[in-house]
Amino acid sequence: MNDRMYTGILEATRLTRAGHLLAATAAIQRALGGVTVPSAATGTSSPSADTAGTRVPLVIDVVPEAVEITGAQGYSRAQPAAEAPVDEPSAEAEERVTVMPGVSGSFMDFVERLRREGIARGARGLTTPSEPVPAQNPDVVPEGGKFVTASYTNQAGTRAYKLYIPSGYQGQALPLIVMLHGCTQTPDDFAAGTRMNALAEEHPCLVAYPAQASGANVSRCWNWFNAADQQRDQGEPSLIAGITHQVISTYAVDPQRVYIAGLSAGGAMAAIMGATYPDLYTAIGVHSGLPPAAAHDLPSAFAAMQQGRVANHPPGVPGAVASSAIVPTIVFHGDGDTTVHPCNGEQVVAHWRTIMAATGTNLATQVQRGQAPEGHAYTCTRHQNASGQVILEQWLVHGAGHAWSGGSPNGSYTDPKGPDATQEMRRFFFAHARRPSH
Repeated sequence: MNDRMYTGILEATRLTRAGHLLAATAAIQRALGGVTVPSAATGTSSPSADTAGTRVPLVIDVVPEAVEITGAQGYSRAQPAAEAPVDEPSAEAEERVTVMPGVSGSFMDFVERLRREGIARGARGLTTPSEPVPAQNPDVVPEGGKFVTASYTNQAGTRAYKLYIPSGYQGQALPLIVMLHGCTQTPDDFAAGTRMNALAEEHPCLVAYPAQASGANVSRCWNWFNAADQQRDQGEPSLIAGITHQVISTYAVDPQRVYIAGLSAGGAMAAIMGATYPDLYTAIGVHSGLPPAAAHDLPSAFAAMQQGRVANHPPGVPGAVASSAIVPTIVFHGDGDTTVHPCNGEQVVAHWRTIMAATGTNLATQVQRGQAPEGHAYTCTRHQNASGQVILEQWLVHGAGHAWSGGSPNGSYTDPKGPDATQEMRRFFFAHARRPSH
């Protein structure tokens, strides 16, 4: 590797750590193209499209990587379908480098990930609609229900959200489920894919769908990998909690039955919300996501997605509530997921088991195997406390990819052949109610 390229890597790393990801991409392109990259040591500032203060994180979700990982928690990844041919990189660009501990690969591999900004490609085992989900779709707005739009603002910014109000709501206190979509998705799309609104008609509850702003992430991913968005009363956790509190104060909500779930980036953020707001959320659901604080920047995010939390990254969430409170958690993950390695589902469960072990709480484990009708087989592992209540529940869906299990093809990133994650999460949630504080 010559001095120019080495300098380019250093400059790109500095810009990435500073949050200037578009500038980091440009620095790498200049390094490859032979243009001298201004050095941080000279005090010369690099051009940046996000110097105005708007964060433009990369898409590090719903983008399958062509890697082969074996031996991690007993899983093996299959290679995704071949992509269109690209220009062959130079031998110099193919020189092997280590971006950070735990993320090794060619320099061009790293460049290619940065180049994918704003691009989301399908993953094996999921469906993607070619047209927007129609509002009159009964999966989105069942007959008699209402799907209203609102917004919440605090010092961290503003986020819009949609709230489903079932036809049976007459002012009585109902449970509330907060649903966090994945990258490129919208509240309507996520509602259609999960059918959570339709389920809210059968089992009355309010359902809130916070919407990530494209100004905060170019592909509307929740920024679960940013350290600033992993802390209580800061960043995106404060916005999601604020939306939750706003719904509770505006409508009749049972505060002892407030739940949160998400898919992929939304699942990772749901895990963070459980760790930072155990006093607000009674139980959480993590679908194809990652454990709390699995990453603290872009390189560690790629490492976590590929192989789970890196060994030298400490567990826990900065700013999380110092409490022994355990948040019951249900996890879904496909063992064919080539976007977020399924060992991350194991680590979500391990996060809470570690906390419980520290408090002297022992759990009994039961394993159940089954198969969805004309669909995927699955293994369900339940962890029960001494009274027989299931505190942790993990569903590993065999042959499924990065998609909502049992979801509707009317929404994106769904796998209709899997067991119904929506039904199972609702069942798990409603089995848990927080004890009223006195």
